[in-house]
This record gives sequence, C-alpha cells and structure tokens, in this order.
Amino acid sequence: MIHRRHFSMAAGAAALGSFNFARAQSEAPIVLGQSAPFSGPAAQLGIQFHQGAKLYLDQYNATPGHRDVRIKFLDDGYEPDRCAANTKKLIDDDAFALFGYIGTPTSLAALPLAVNAKVPFIAPFTGAMALREPFQRNVFHLRASYNDETALIVKQLTHLGLKKIAVFYQNDAYGKAGLDGVTLALSQLDLKPAALATVERNTVDVAAAVKTIVAARPDAVVQVSAYKSCAAFIREARKAGYGGTFYNVSFVGTQALADELGKDGAGVVVTQVVPSPYYAANGITREFNEAVKKSGGSVQSNFSSMEGYLAAKVLTEGLRRAPGKPTRESLIAGLESIDRQQFGGFEVSFSPRNHVASKFVELSMITGDGRIRT
Repeated sequence: MIHRRHFSMAAGAAALGSFNFARAQSEAPIVLGQSAPFSGPAAQLGIQFHQGAKLYLDQYNATPGHRDVRIKFLDDGYEPDRCAANTKKLIDDDAFALFGYIGTPTSLAALPLAVNAKVPFIAPFTGAMALREPFQRNVFHLRASYNDETALIVKQLTHLGLKKIAVFYQNDAYGKAGLDGVTLALSQLDLKPAALATVERNTVDVAAAVKTIVAARPDAVVQVSAYKSCAAFIREARKAGYGGTFYNVSFVGTQALADELGKDGAGVVVTQVVPSPYYAANGITREFNEAVKKSGGSVQSNFSSMEGYLAAKVLTEGLRRAPGKPTRESLIAGLESIDRQQFGGFEVSFSPRNHVASKFVELSMITGDGRIRT
C-alpha cells in the first residue's frame, strides 16, 4: 500500500510535470481527470480506486495499436469546494474525460461543471440517485445505486426477522442518499427507521449518535458514512453495550473499514457492487489478481481497487468501440454501444437511454482476522 505522504508527493509531481495539456490531444496520450481524496480520513478510498485504475491502464498502455490513456489526479480531501476547484482546473486544462470521482458531495459539486462543459463524467464512486436522475447524456455509472444496496440490506434483515432498524448516516448528500434508500425499502414493508443519528463529514465525533441509537435498542444499524466514522461508531456502540449487527453500503471502503476495526470488525456486513477480488471462480478476479501479482505488491487487492480496475477496463472498451478518431462524442457513442458484455463475469450494459452499467449487489462480511467473506 502506498503511504499517504508518498502518494501526495506523487500526486504533486503528476500535477506539476507529467502531462502537458497544451499539446493537441492528437499528439499526446488521452488524459483523464480525477479529483478524489488522497489525504484526510477518506484517503484510502481515493488511493485504492486510483491504484486499481492505473493497474489496468499500465497494462493497456503496454499493448500497441492505440493511444495511451493516463490519469491526472488531484487531491480534494473529500471536500466539495476543493473538488469543484479541481474540476474547473481539469476542464480548463482540456481533460478528455472526468473519471473515478470519489463520493456523493464531491461528485455533485463537479456534475454541473461537467455537464455545462459537455465533458464525459465516467464511473463516479457513488450510488446516489441525485447523480442518476435526471438523466445526463455525458454521465456514465459503473456501479449499482444506493437504493439497490439498501434494498438488499433491508431484505436480508427483515428475512431474518429483524425489523427494528436504525440508521447512522453522514450529514451530507451521501448520507441522505443512503437514508433515503433505507427509508424507501422500509416503507414498502410498512416500516420506519427505529432511530436516526448523524456524523459530520471528515470527522469521528460519534458520541451523540451512539447515545441516540443505543438508547433505541435496534436490532441492526445501517451505516452510511466513510470508514473512519463508521469504525468509531461501531467501537463506541459496542463499548456502550450494543449487541446488534452493523450493515454498511459499499462506499465505506471494506478493506479500509476492516483495517480500522481489526478484531472488532468481526460480523460487520458490507454490501458490494463489484465481484469479490477474493473469489477466484470469477474470471475478472483471476485477471485482476494476476495483474496485482505482476505489480510486485504496489497495489492492494480489495473491492475499491477492483472497482477502479473495472472502471478503467470499461472506459477503454468504450474507446475501442468509438467510431473514428477518439473524441468526447465518440467515447459516449462507444460506451453506449456496450450491451450485455461480460467483463470476466461482470455484466455491463449501456444504451443511449441507460447509462447505469450494473445493478449487481451482494453481501459480504468482515471476519475477526480482517478477511472479507462473500
């Protein structure tokens, strides 16, 4: 795993010298712009997704017959204002497309800039409906929505007879998107959340939330926040005597959450929207882990890096299908032509009217030794 300080230094070097956007796109590699957290309490999400995407693109660029594809990445610390400033810079520098943005509040800050500039906005690491509705022609999603994830969580819990469900959520657009999904799924069963409590983005001040939710004695807590605050909530809730179960949506960052919790992670459930990097029966898993092995240990195999790898693979398939010289318009057309295509067992379907590639969701569980079971 790359240490954050080293990663920040690499980011700075990339931002300063690796790419010359002033050169005509026909003379230079195709450059994707990415704003993501590479520092702060959500940093592992940006680092791991980027590592997975770069892992695939390094392979892609090593094969002849096409223009190289590279990523210029800027650190936004998971803060919307910084993301908006980064996005403006990337667009002004003529990035071919925006790719792999991390998070709902940040992606929502970038979205109007991308739409106004007609720049493709591809594979944001968020399942919020606000980025999917209304439909935007230049926006493409790889992953299932938070509504899909929370529907599976509620289905699983109620199937087990657990109907008293509380929600701990980040007090921003991301947390509210997850809360909306849980509330919608519960309402279809004539149920309501047993208790609600929030945490501010990029903080771990969970004391008040723990007090509120533990007092309600729910059967389970659905968590919609980033890994540090979710880990803090789990530890403090258990110290307060809570004995129920914890469910998280995929954005939490499963490996990062497991690393934060250590042995305290045993039994924590996380929904996943890409195939398991630990299940070798999947073709994409074998391909991904072979690439990880060849990287010499510079990339960690986990769900977040797997999603980055898949996102880059799908994007380059769109370029391969793009009619004529690669342009933003031809990339959109190329992506829209991907219909029920298998990427090692992960099915991707786009069309001119559908820019959500997948509704795949499954459950995973963290074990006491930090492993992830699906």
